[in-house]
Amino acid sequence: MKWIDIPPVWLLLAVAMTWVVADVQPLWLRVGGPILDLLGGLLVGGGIVLLLLAIAEMRKRQTTVIPHQEASHLVTSGIFKRSRNPIYLGDTLILAGLALRWDAPIALILVPLFMFTITQRFIIPEEDRLRRKFRAEFARYCEKTRRWV
Repeated sequence: MKWIDIPPVWLLLAVAMTWVVADVQPLWLRVGGPILDLLGGLLVGGGIVLLLLAIAEMRKRQTTVIPHQEASHLVTSGIFKRSRNPIYLGDTLILAGLALRWDAPIALILVPLFMFTITQRFIIPEEDRLRRKFRAEFARYCEKTRRWV
């Protein structure tokens, strides 16, 4: 079952919960409109761009994008100069964007819950593995680059 404990599954779960909230929330809580639609679309698009940039950078450095596997290289170039976790940041932007796009403001509470879950289940264990493998190089990277943004 370890294959199912991957970030895209957690994102899909959060997206499904957002969809349900959008479907059942009272009409008086809807705020919608073209501005929120645009903002939601921009967040989803920005999240997808972050995902693609990060995956391309990791492929270029010939290291894994699968969280439970051992990294062969510490990627600090490209989008990783700005964020240590651009894929997770992209996932978060997609979730927030969909909540706005689907006019489900209550579902925005899922965003910090998703971030907490991803941090606990994936980021901290990944960083522990990187810290053990790349030691001083990873410590320098952490000093220069924030975990999320």
